[in-house]
Amino acid sequence: MPFPDLPERLAEVRTRIDGAVGRGGHGQAVTIVAVTKTYGAEAPRAAWDAGLRDVGENKVQEAIGKMPSVGVPLRWHLIGHLQRNKVRQIDAFELIHSMDSARLADALAAYGAARGRPVSVLAQVNVSGEETKGGYQPSMFEQEADRLGGLSGIVVRGVMTMAPFDANEPTLRSVFAGARRCAEMLRAAGHPATELSMGMSGDYEVAVEEGATLVRLGTVLFGARAA
Repeated sequence: MPFPDLPERLAEVRTRIDGAVGRGGHGQAVTIVAVTKTYGAEAPRAAWDAGLRDVGENKVQEAIGKMPSVGVPLRWHLIGHLQRNKVRQIDAFELIHSMDSARLADALAAYGAARGRPVSVLAQVNVSGEETKGGYQPSMFEQEADRLGGLSGIVVRGVMTMAPFDANEPTLRSVFAGARRCAEMLRAAGHPATELSMGMSGDYEVAVEEGATLVRLGTVLFGARAA
């Protein structure tokens, strides 16, 4: 049986999330998105068997390749960068976490309009300002929130961000609070932006304390990936 300790790991994570919700005081429900990138179909299936219903993949082609072998109705999230030439391949995804530019927003909106069903997206915000990360700059986001309101082919359900690797706690809190403010800008512009996708295996408790509703967890559930 693959990942035999997943149920125990998941129980520990859920306990920690509950504690973080209590400490943070936001009172939000938190969904675990099990990150199954680089694994075969056995990882999403193990997630399902452990009681998880949401899985995250970084690459469109990798996810589409494993979906037919999984055989259970998981909700698939695209959490990695989406190239505009792959937009027409996103139908199997419940939520796109990585709408990181106005150009991609326009492409997603055009596709959503063409297929007759809006694409559910999160706006990726580069709160930390790292050059290696994509996403909107927070300083430009209020204007973009208004512009996105005119795109009927997408539904902006919230914000996604990533904190710097090995950041200290004050930096984590600053980044996650910045993402929360961007979600507030979206709501002020009329978007149903209730989701905050932030927090990974090393920082998810702080993210939940700061209001995360979606945490993207791989290593803490499945163990270290083989090199």
